[in-house]
Amino acid sequence: MKYTRADFPEGFLFAAATSAYQIEGHSFGGAGRTHWDDFAATPGNVVRAEDGAIACDHYHRFEEDLDLMAAMGLDAYRFSTSWARVMPDGRGAPNQQGLDFYDRLVDAMLERNLKPMATLYHWELPSALADLGGWRNPDLPKWFGDYTRVIIERIGDRMFSVAPINEPWCVGWLSHFLGHHAPGLRDIRATAHAMHHVLCAHGRAVEVLRDLNVPNIGAVCNFEYAHPATDSQADRDAAQLYDGYYNRFFLGGLFNGAYPDTVMEGLEPHMPKGWQNDFPLIGQKLDWLGLNYYSCKRIAATDGAWPAHKEVEGPLPKTQMGWEIYPEGLRHFLTWVDEHYTNGLPLYVTENGMANPDTPDTPDTARIDYLNQHLGAARQAIADGAPLKGYTFWSLMDNYEWALGYEKRFGLIHVDFDTLERTPKASYHALARALKA
Repeated sequence: MKYTRADFPEGFLFAAATSAYQIEGHSFGGAGRTHWDDFAATPGNVVRAEDGAIACDHYHRFEEDLDLMAAMGLDAYRFSTSWARVMPDGRGAPNQQGLDFYDRLVDAMLERNLKPMATLYHWELPSALADLGGWRNPDLPKWFGDYTRVIIERIGDRMFSVAPINEPWCVGWLSHFLGHHAPGLRDIRATAHAMHHVLCAHGRAVEVLRDLNVPNIGAVCNFEYAHPATDSQADRDAAQLYDGYYNRFFLGGLFNGAYPDTVMEGLEPHMPKGWQNDFPLIGQKLDWLGLNYYSCKRIAATDGAWPAHKEVEGPLPKTQMGWEIYPEGLRHFLTWVDEHYTNGLPLYVTENGMANPDTPDTPDTARIDYLNQHLGAARQAIADGAPLKGYTFWSLMDNYEWALGYEKRFGLIHVDFDTLERTPKASYHALARALKA
């Protein structure tokens, strides 16, 4: 690695991240069925129809995984809790096995001096709630608040930080407009409802967290830098609209009490009744903001229906996902978010990493290069005045990569999905040396 811990401010936190459905194994411990199980069981949705039934079996092997984190020299672990594991039907009686698992997991983190950074929802909606309309249902925020209370009453006393929902853009747009993730809809009305309700659920969860005296509450949004495909006015407008519904919609709700006008030109006719009255709930006071950043996109205008644009291939080197490697975007968002929305609020990079077709016998030098570039961009943002307090690598280990099954490998640790053997990669060892230097 080009950088060591000494190249970052005193107290700067380094973490690795995972998510529950991607690693735990949802066929264990009384977890309920999720809409991801249903999505994966539908032909054509997921590579080889793979699901998270076993995943990395973190449910049984979490001690080994936490040992690997501690040996790497990490300060914190960004993990998620599964709604369907805690409350198999999304409502009603909790699953004591699930609560006991998260209790043991958190205690094991603390035994290894890893700060627990919890995310309460990373996309595994219980199927019973999907049957009731899922994120389209205006009661979803209430149900999410009830779930928040159940899990936080059990583990909240030991949290370093808590964020209610991971990447609301993926919950709303990617899953309800593009249809790439569960529930796999392509419906603009469903999209408008989901994008608003996910922010209402965030706000309701923050209310519950404050009521339970949980400190250090934040939000985690994902960001993509939108380049116009050409210098034409049409392409510039298209890129601005993409930036609007990807980056500024959720920030606007959380911090400004308004959604971007250009986005509402398309979504407002489909919004839930009384949506304008929900901004006091959505805009609950936060203690930090997390930024997930991976790539940029090239956007070209089209003659189709709103939003009337498409993505086109860009010229930069790409990851296994086909995503362009553009570290300048991370520096941009860290300074831009601070200037226009958060105004000095602590910021964390809550996800950054790359998919690479590596094997235990092939050093993942491409991942080391990617991380060096993005850590350098983070250092530049700090020098520019961004209040960045920590950096989280995605992902700790190879895992279930949603609609792409087990094909794309983001991990610092290689997982053999036949034997479940863990093998630290060159990037893991390089970061371990950097963090201990």
